[in-house]
Amino acid sequence: MSLNVSWDEYNALVERLALNVHESGFRFNQIICIARGGLRVGDVLSRIFEHPLAILSTHSYTADGGTIRGELVIAEHMTMTSPRLGERVLLVDDMVDSGHTLAAVEKALPKRWPVIRSCKTAVLWWKACSTVKPDYYVDYLADDP
Repeated sequence: MSLNVSWDEYNALVERLALNVHESGFRFNQIICIARGGLRVGDVLSRIFEHPLAILSTHSYTADGGTIRGELVIAEHMTMTSPRLGERVLLVDDMVDSGHTLAAVEKALPKRWPVIRSCKTAVLWWKACSTVKPDYYVDYLADDP
């Protein structure tokens, strides 16, 4: 089984994610997206909420054509346009698969950037095989498309 999503459907999912976050009442002042999958999600949410976007690159899927997870590498620096990082962060990605990357980044953020006081996670898709449940998601995938 595969997951095929049109751009219109994808954009609708991002808007639904924004609505989920808004309705929760979580007040954040910074969006951090995990590159690469979270780039589009982070960009759109940054525009919707009018909050600065920071980009944090990670890399782990290397073997067997990028389908087998290796050691997770989290970039030493973030790219951002604001002069300083916000203290209430919405950490976004497109999907939480194993949960390894999302959990590791969420744990590393306040250690590397002590200005961060609170962090919540948001994704479009949450897979059942994940060891982590995101704070916000749009679709729960019971299987592994």
